[in-house]
Amino acid sequence: MWTYDAFPATAVKASHGFEPSREWLDHVRLSSVRLAGGCSASFVSPDGLVMTNHHCIRSCVEDLSSPKRDYLATGFYAKEPKDELRCPKVEANQLVEMTDVSARLQGATQGLSGAAFNTALKAEMSKLESECATGPELRCDVVTLFNGGKYHLYKYRRFQDVRLAFAPEFSMAAFGGDPDNFNFPRFGFDAAFIRVWDANGQPLKTEHFLSWAKEGAREGDLVFVSGHPGGTERQSTVAELEFQRDVALPYTLLHLSEMRGMLREYASASPERWRTTRAKLRSVENGLKALRGRHQALAEPSLLADKRKAEADLRSKVEADPKLKASTSGAWDAISRALDVYRPLLAEYKLKEGGDGFPSELFSLARQLVRAADELPKPNAERLREYTDGQLPALRQGLLREAPITPELEVVTLTFGFNKLRETLGADDPFVREVLGREAPEDLARALVKGTKLFDVRVRQRLLEGGRAAVEASKDPMILLARRVDARAREVRKRYEDSVESVLKKNGELLARARLAAYGTTGYPDATFTLRLSYGVVKGWEENGRTVGALTTFAGAYARHTGKEPFRLPDSWLKAQGKVPGETPLDMATTHDIIGGNSGSPMVDREGRVVGLIFDGNLPSLGGRYAYVPETNRAVAVHGEGLLRALEHIYGAQRLVKEIRANQR
Repeated sequence: MWTYDAFPATAVKASHGFEPSREWLDHVRLSSVRLAGGCSASFVSPDGLVMTNHHCIRSCVEDLSSPKRDYLATGFYAKEPKDELRCPKVEANQLVEMTDVSARLQGATQGLSGAAFNTALKAEMSKLESECATGPELRCDVVTLFNGGKYHLYKYRRFQDVRLAFAPEFSMAAFGGDPDNFNFPRFGFDAAFIRVWDANGQPLKTEHFLSWAKEGAREGDLVFVSGHPGGTERQSTVAELEFQRDVALPYTLLHLSEMRGMLREYASASPERWRTTRAKLRSVENGLKALRGRHQALAEPSLLADKRKAEADLRSKVEADPKLKASTSGAWDAISRALDVYRPLLAEYKLKEGGDGFPSELFSLARQLVRAADELPKPNAERLREYTDGQLPALRQGLLREAPITPELEVVTLTFGFNKLRETLGADDPFVREVLGREAPEDLARALVKGTKLFDVRVRQRLLEGGRAAVEASKDPMILLARRVDARAREVRKRYEDSVESVLKKNGELLARARLAAYGTTGYPDATFTLRLSYGVVKGWEENGRTVGALTTFAGAYARHTGKEPFRLPDSWLKAQGKVPGETPLDMATTHDIIGGNSGSPMVDREGRVVGLIFDGNLPSLGGRYAYVPETNRAVAVHGEGLLRALEHIYGAQRLVKEIRANQR
């Protein structure tokens, strides 16, 4: 997970005999793409064609579907450019510039602590981003590295006209379902292609893109993964890890478990309910399994024992250096005290402000409109971070998206949230009374969904453009609810930011600087959903006395077919059986250090050519949130050779195959 400006090219040469040049690194970086919703991707043709995972653009496929054209069930292929359909919510970013702004950020917060530190830090971040993003075609984010030891400003080209070109069936992308998720051997075809279009309504012409390798990757090959790992906590204090183990993860695991049960029951009632719920259910199941893996990793005594040993070593180095000792005085204790404050606050914060009490697209839209009306008139540096100038293009895209919202699903999820509010906070809690009044949760949810006009994008646009006057004049019940609860939600957010977040940030930064002074930048910073490059090899592992091979094949997929979900191959694969040689690689395992957010990352060889597409990890990799264990942690990818052959011989996507092969080498 190395940042591109600090990639250890000489170390790669020492261990693998290949040293990526600066030109090689710049080309792969500029060919890489971030999907703003939380995934990675890459340009694979000079005409804006982008490769990613099906699960990364599943919401787009769902948004473009209807009861009469269920693209999640049938898959989608645009035979001509004109047939490519715009994804309502997808934004693609290309990283074009990185600047170290540590001195400016640390100067703005010098001598400050608590709420004053947090306010000054966020204000200066907003100023930097606003100065950088000189137009809507640019996106600029201040990135925290080494837990505040460094700050960088990342400048991206922003693309919001992104269109679906190809997606396989949901059942093939997620073949094996929850039982196979985070397991290996795998036989999933979790791949999709989208295209970036320019401001003139033409496919984007891009100088940098990844060509496709004629020869596929084989076991033992050196390969690279360029993507956007979402988040790791490897430099967190022991107190923070114990808080995750004992408080934060148990809360979320219980919440997701109950939501999964609710969604399963709802979806089982009819085919249409299943159609509109399966993507959300899959997301909840994926999150539940991932977080369970993290919790199990933290429950393993050896992991925290290693963390305690590392923390003790840092403490000893700090004690031995008068300057470090003075600069970090009380930092560990301050973090522990902040977590003690957070312990009784967490559920309240998650329910009121974090969205757990209002799991509804309609309410989310209403809250954004209400807060936009309050925040946008303020000076940029004084706004909530999600309403600063740099975030406005994404905010507008989200509010004005032409995407269907299912009323019946909104009722059931909002009912779930209202019930959780009452169960957790109590029927006599003032916030609960403010929300429910004398209504039953289901009755209130049904009345809100039936009465709101926020399904209509034109209504949302009028409220957004009308500002505070339009919002205050609105009688829409969902807007009224969002206004009614906003003050209390903001209050708990402020308590969290002032008494928890600010303390963790400030003292985490002090410890990060001490760590950099003691050890230097010999390792890479924790993941922050920013572009990183990892290197590794195609390799299996030993598990419980058995060898897990690195590659699976098409023959293996057909052998795994049972005719019953989740091990039922779609008709397209059954009809094409034999067209792709059975020994053709389908999926593969590699030693790359990845984490959530790397989904959709391209895997390239020494020549920078595509040899695979990351889509998952194995079960041991779930503990990678806290530590990477090279003996067992594995990334899982669709093999490049199998991907191209399936496109050609199973899906008949000849237009895309021709486009990709035109630059194959």
